[in-house]
Amino acid sequence: MTDSTPDLKAFLLATPFFGGLADPSLDLLISMLVERRFDVGATIVAEGEPGRSMFIVKSGRLAVGKRTNAGSVLPISVLEPGDFFGEMTLIEMQNRSATVVAESETALYELTAQKLYACYKADIHAYVIVLQNINRELCRRLRRADDRFTGQHVSEEDH
Repeated sequence: MTDSTPDLKAFLLATPFFGGLADPSLDLLISMLVERRFDVGATIVAEGEPGRSMFIVKSGRLAVGKRTNAGSVLPISVLEPGDFFGEMTLIEMQNRSATVVAESETALYELTAQKLYACYKADIHAYVIVLQNINRELCRRLRRADDRFTGQHVSEEDH
């Protein structure tokens, strides 16, 4: 992507993934993003398939689900603008852990593992901030899952 408008920068800086990045680092990462569009009902990623990229939700609404042992799909969460997903495959290089389906017309920004590695080579400081942001979000998700598992109330502001 070469379009680095102030609106796009403001949107990305407000997401958990890009928070805290300096302008030159943000410009570098923006140049690595590819915008992808999906129709209602499209499967963005499928549980068990190889994954080598992550996505930031630009617009739309997506449903995240996981197969149960009985074969049905258990709803896990809903993703909306500013949320990101797919980052686990970039960290652990494992197959997709869940299926993500577009519930509405959806636009996503995709960042591949190869591009993230290029960020590491070009701007180690930005790379560290991005990894800290990913880890912070993974910790939030783990806490929410722990709370659901133990039956504790999870407030809307935790989502």
